[in-house]
Amino acid sequence: MISGQSDLFEEAAARKGQQFREEHEPLAARMRPKTIEDFIGQEEILGSDSILRRDLENGRCSSMILWGPPGVGKTTLAEIFAGAVNARVERLSAVTSGVKEIRTAIDRAERNLASGYRTILFVDEVHRFNKSQQDAFLPYIENGTIIFIGATTENPSFELNSAILSRARVYVLRSLNRADIEKIIMRAVLSPSGLKSENVVFEKGALSAMADLSGGDARRALNILEIAAGSAVPDAEGKKVITLRLLGSIGSEKIARYDKKGDDYFDLISAFHKSVRGSSPQAALYWYARIVAGGGDPLYVARRLVAIASEDIGSADPNAMGIVLAAWDCYERVGRAEGERAIAEAAVYCAVAPKSNALYTAWNSVLSFVKENPDYDVPIYLRNAPTALMKSLGYHEGYRYAHDEPGAYAAGECFLPPEIRHMEWYVPNDRGYEQFIQKKIKYLKDRDIASDNQRYPEDFAQKK
Repeated sequence: MISGQSDLFEEAAARKGQQFREEHEPLAARMRPKTIEDFIGQEEILGSDSILRRDLENGRCSSMILWGPPGVGKTTLAEIFAGAVNARVERLSAVTSGVKEIRTAIDRAERNLASGYRTILFVDEVHRFNKSQQDAFLPYIENGTIIFIGATTENPSFELNSAILSRARVYVLRSLNRADIEKIIMRAVLSPSGLKSENVVFEKGALSAMADLSGGDARRALNILEIAAGSAVPDAEGKKVITLRLLGSIGSEKIARYDKKGDDYFDLISAFHKSVRGSSPQAALYWYARIVAGGGDPLYVARRLVAIASEDIGSADPNAMGIVLAAWDCYERVGRAEGERAIAEAAVYCAVAPKSNALYTAWNSVLSFVKENPDYDVPIYLRNAPTALMKSLGYHEGYRYAHDEPGAYAAGECFLPPEIRHMEWYVPNDRGYEQFIQKKIKYLKDRDIASDNQRYPEDFAQKK
């Protein structure tokens, strides 16, 4: 084959290959927006007065981190920016790329710059790069070789170098709401690049159900739509009707977004804890159900309730701890189904229980005090005297045995080292059982003042 014929053959093969790829691209890829006008959602960061929108309209692009859950437009935004600033895009996935791929991408960016083109280096799942790999980008961000756009589903504050964060704006993308997802679905149904030729229609309620099934993820919504359209049988009029029953066969339950090593995990746990602390049994049940439905361990929630019982309820309801431990025990004895319900019961109990952080505050305060102050000696009268020598040194002498005192209380006695005898760490509030504790402490203090047998009479001289 002569040279000219060879070139023509290769061009024809390339065109055929490109046509094949386009025809067999997933619907989500075919429907990826090309301009900001086609982009749906994220009004908070892409509204008419936003920095990002003004940058796009003026052909500007600076390095940025796009933080948000899957399927909300992180990659699409990077592509749109590349088109707006006439830049070439280098794509890396931190899941599959290493130092070699980074170096290759930088080399291409340097060649682009020499040819008069800017380069957007888009790094997906950037949080998966280690610190040294992240540092490798810094010189090229600073000298303008690349415009760095990192996409992450994890909190950048925890996962990215401070040096990267100081050189890139962080934009938070939210899960898409039902209305946004419905718009995305219908655009795909009506678009010639989408499913217009398949004449897809929805049974009443099916569009909303499909949007709910997506969990705020546009890519997932389009994948579900593509599967549903492929499974629907044309009716007598040639319409493919997507029904609720069909959606049920594709996925009877919404796929919960829950990664127990990711931000969603900590966000759900945080929401659960704050709901119980805030005395909202409805919210406590909801967040607990979200955790369980997403594959979370109910016993982790039980452990969190144990913490809540001491941190947020404390002595305002001493029964809370026992209720939580009983629920934990129930889970381990009878299994998941009944055990989940027992933990739900404990969550509701803790949510409606009276709240007090007096014990939590007292413990933290006294622990801090002990760490920051000298180790004061135990008063000699509080020490045991198991040997004759210790007795001869005065150990235990003068100790007042509480059960021999009126009301089993040695009024006027002191059980702290004398140097810190006035310290008070635990101060009960006036909620729940702590009301009675508050009254009991006042009663005991009044007896101390009235006693004729005070360890330090000078402390009570002006109180009588």
